[in-house]
Amino acid sequence: MNVGSKVVVTGSVAFDYLMRFPGKFQDVVVPDRMHRLSVSFLVDEMRRVRGGVAPNIAYGLALFGVTPSIFATAGQDAADYRAWLGEQGCDVSDMKLCDDVFTASFFVSTDEEQNQIATFYAGAMARASELTFRSFAPGSVALALICPSDPAAMRQHANECRELGIPWVYDPSQQVARLDGADLMDGLDGAAMLIGNEYEFGIIEKNTGLSEAELAAKVPVLVITRGEEGATIALRGGSSDEPGGARAVRIPPARLRSAAIDPTGVGDAFRSGLVASRLRGLPWEEAGRIGAVAAVLCLETLGPQAKRWTLEELLERYAESFGGPLSETLAGRLRGAGNPGGGGGSVRGSGRFSLLD
Repeated sequence: MNVGSKVVVTGSVAFDYLMRFPGKFQDVVVPDRMHRLSVSFLVDEMRRVRGGVAPNIAYGLALFGVTPSIFATAGQDAADYRAWLGEQGCDVSDMKLCDDVFTASFFVSTDEEQNQIATFYAGAMARASELTFRSFAPGSVALALICPSDPAAMRQHANECRELGIPWVYDPSQQVARLDGADLMDGLDGAAMLIGNEYEFGIIEKNTGLSEAELAAKVPVLVITRGEEGATIALRGGSSDEPGGARAVRIPPARLRSAAIDPTGVGDAFRSGLVASRLRGLPWEEAGRIGAVAAVLCLETLGPQAKRWTLEELLERYAESFGGPLSETLAGRLRGAGNPGGGGGSVRGSGRFSLLD
């Protein structure tokens, strides 16, 4: 088990341009003309918000009292963004600003059924391979999250974690279309967890030639988010109720209090809740449910870093969604009292952490 205190989050840093299409994409796309697709959408709303996978997940972790280190590159226009993230409780000392390029930009249109069409400009993200895990003091990193970034950087960081003995979560998500089978197999080889949504797993299966069950046999933990159907967590070992010898934990969706506003960053919010809960020693089922609540809190807000909820609000929504409160023991752990990770901050106390315990 790795001994360390830092929780390091890699991935894109971006500005999100969120647009709302007042209709359904399926009504303006002709299926049998997809090979000659040429279509534009008149949107009735646009907002520019702070985004990027690394800050989205880090922001969520900070709301749980964890101090994540953002290990990513941003552009000359991100100084204020970096300062703001520091004010929210993130460690931005390892977030590099490149003074000759702009920050990555994410342009996404969302229809009334929460379907999305997006385009991503890499900008400074293309420089992510300039960052190396070898720059951290030996043994200082407890966990790394390798999230969508420059494909070369994702390969490099997975290899470095493997060589340095750093446990990592492999989250290729939005980059699955850019990663071939060899890249994906390299990223999950030795990973503590593989995570993505249903659509992304379809591409992972296609590119690797492996079924969901075969992928589950490759990693200790496999997590698939399934939108309105919740999520599934396959745990290798223990009692088997899934193909490939994995034990399945099914996570129901949390309950919305208001209308869904925008799905951007909802998956990142789920990840922050799941990982933070495991850092605090919660069982997988409860950790997944905490992730589901964090996801709906994001879904009810425009912008992945716009909602600043409290743990008490989250616990209230947990009870509302799942028919009863989280036990006092587990709620105490989530608050940082007597949990394996210690109090607020990276991973304190004993300094020992395992995603798999």
